[in-house]
Amino acid sequence: MKLVNLTVLILLLSSCANSPPKSPNDICEIFDEKRSWYKASIRTYQRWDIEPSITLAFIKQESSFQQGAKPDRERIFFGLIPWKRQSSAYGYAQVIDGTWELYKKEAGRTFASRTNFSDSVDFIGWYNNRNSKNLGISNKNARSLYLAYHEGPEGFRKGSYRSKPWLLGVADKVQRSANNYRRQFKECKDDLKNPFYFLFN
Repeated sequence: MKLVNLTVLILLLSSCANSPPKSPNDICEIFDEKRSWYKASIRTYQRWDIEPSITLAFIKQESSFQQGAKPDRERIFFGLIPWKRQSSAYGYAQVIDGTWELYKKEAGRTFASRTNFSDSVDFIGWYNNRNSKNLGISNKNARSLYLAYHEGPEGFRKGSYRSKPWLLGVADKVQRSANNYRRQFKECKDDLKNPFYFLFN
């Protein structure tokens, strides 16, 4: 009986840890709720110089903080029958298979998982840092970084996004989210840095 109770407790704690944040529009509330996400975002910033406001804005847009997010399935026969998915994108950061394998190789993260938040924010930091250096994009320009994230480096160089007004709208949305998160983070980053903060909140 004790073993059953322990198993149920572990499952409950696990589902709680992996569930989307209760206040996805407030970075302070997110980090207050999920200490491990705060630590992972700070590690990413220290390693790749990409702010938590940008990494979280990307994840909010890509997966709405859903751990196992996948693209919708295409539908056939007048939209009645679900068919194959639009791409192999998966996880918090919606990374396709080939790009994830490249990340694991170049960043030295052999066992990284797309359903792990820490690995996902590290990927976003790595990819944006790479594009910032190779494409000359400011590491604080969430809009342009997102366009390069969506279109890939070559697509960004060619300006493929210019013919996609819907994508430009999404990139503007990501920039607004990053701006809001950055403003909010300024108000709580000193508290979050305090090692005793999470003991009493």
